[in-house]
Amino acid sequence: MSAQKVREVARQIQGMTALHAKAVLASVPRKSARLIAKTLASAIANAENNNNLKVETLRVKEAWVGQATPARRMMTRARGSAATIIKGNCHIRIVLSDGRKET
Repeated sequence: MSAQKVREVARQIQGMTALHAKAVLASVPRKSARLIAKTLASAIANAENNNNLKVETLRVKEAWVGQATPARRMMTRARGSAATIIKGNCHIRIVLSDGRKET
């Protein structure tokens, strides 16, 4: 999915608590919301298991969507020619914070 489509949804959850962001993403009727929800669930699980943080205290500090290398496909056209189809890809990065100062 193109980065532009995913960025629209990612901007909505910045600054929210992790549980509230999860609820908002569940109600957004876009494919990009499902992809961001999976990434958010992974970030929450990493914060719980690796850093021993509580889910209730987590906030979405940053939701970043970057453009990846596009996949190029060819579509046949009239008289033996071809047209290029560019399928966009993106990288989704979510940073969670528990509100404590980082050193």
